[in-house]
Formats: sequence, structure tokens, C-alpha cells
Amino acid sequence: MRRAYGAASFRRTPFVTLASDLARTVIGYTGGMCGRFTREYTWQEVHEFLSFLASVPAWNAPASYNVAPTQSSLIAWFDPAQGGRVAAPARWGLIPGWAKDASIGAKAFNARAETVAEKPMFRAAYAKRRCIVPVSAFYEWRKPDRQPFAIALAGSAIMPLAGLWESWRPPAGEPVTSFTILTTDASSAMRPLHDRMPVILPPADWTAWLGETASSAIALHQILRPYAGELRIWPVGKAVGNVRNDSAALIEPGS
Repeated sequence: MRRAYGAASFRRTPFVTLASDLARTVIGYTGGMCGRFTREYTWQEVHEFLSFLASVPAWNAPASYNVAPTQSSLIAWFDPAQGGRVAAPARWGLIPGWAKDASIGAKAFNARAETVAEKPMFRAAYAKRRCIVPVSAFYEWRKPDRQPFAIALAGSAIMPLAGLWESWRPPAGEPVTSFTILTTDASSAMRPLHDRMPVILPPADWTAWLGETASSAIALHQILRPYAGELRIWPVGKAVGNVRNDSAALIEPGS
């Protein structure tokens, strides 16, 4: 049955990860804004939602109900050479071009909106490689009691988050595309759970965020604001704290 906030089935997601990076996210995760999300849309749904170029290769991955840092998910960006939006899977956790190895990305799955333009880790990507990270919902752990909650848009199956991407070339092997998700102050709806939230991009902001039109530094920063629209928020079971768990049951209401 189709969910109000998302849908679909995909094939098992390929991902690039280091065992040491993933280990810290496996057991007893209790929240790091934004550190887990779900992906339930089909390729056709996300293609239509974000208006990719017809030439973009389909990524027919399975639904995932517990995407964690160092795993892969879809990102979309504007490619001036092709004159439109493209998309591809990328590793969650930004690896800057100057990094010696990929492990630095395990700690760079979020970037604070207030400092992203100045931080050496993120400033180059913020200037030239902004993207949209389409998710279905994200999880947050309430600070007082560590109760996990799922958060989705009330009127859309896909939640477009503001992200940055990089391409890093290891000493040996193929380049690795990676991304981070930007966070900002919590909205009034999110504040009972946490003081931060991911930046959710209304469609009116996509063109400027992706660099399809020129924008001033002030205009870009103004995009990175708390989401003013309606959110659906509900408690879920604590099994979501273990990244080895990945089934539709994780997103069901529970406590």
C-alpha cells in the first residue's frame, strides 16, 4: 500500500563504505541531526518531481527505511555542460578533494547553514557544487528521552533537502562522489524534538540553490532557513537505532 509521504520498491542499494566508518552507526544510534532518512520513491517519481534530463541513467535501487552515513543515496544537481538537472547515487558524508582518505566523510554527513560558506570542509562545494537530496522522511531522536520520531512533508511523497556534493579521487581506484545535508535552526514544529533540522527546499528555491540562475551570497544564505510548511511527525520504534535494521516496519507508528 502506498504511503502518504512516499512509496515504492527499489532493488538493494549499492553503497561505498568503510567498515570502520559504518561501525559507529550500527548499534544504539540516538540521533545526530540529520543522521538517518528513508527513501521510498521510484525512479519515475523522483525523475518527474525534480525534472531530470531525459538522458540521465535510471538508478533502480530498492526502498531503504534506514539510510545512514557512509551509505549511498540519490542526489540531483545542475550540469551547465548538459544544460539541465542530472542525478546519480553518492556516498553520504562529504569527502573534500584534498582529503587523504575517505574516513573523513563519516563525520561530515551534515553541514551547518550558519558556517558552511567559511568552513574549509564545505566552502568549495557550497560555492560550486550544491545539490538536492531527495528523501521520503528523516528520523530524529527527542533530546529528553531519546524517543525516535519520523518526519515527512504533509503534502508530498518526496522531501527535497539542501545538500552539497564533491568528487574525491583515492590514491587507487575510481573517483567517489559524496554529499552532505545542510542543517539549520529547528522550526516551531521540530523544536520539541531537537534544536536543529535539515534544510527543506521549497520548489521556488530550487533554481537558485542549484545554480541555474545567478544568486548573491545573501540570497543563497536566505534559502537556508527553517521550513515553514506543514510537517507530519510521529513516534517510531527504537529498532531504527540499529542500521542493520531496514524494513518498512521501522517507519510504522510505535514507541
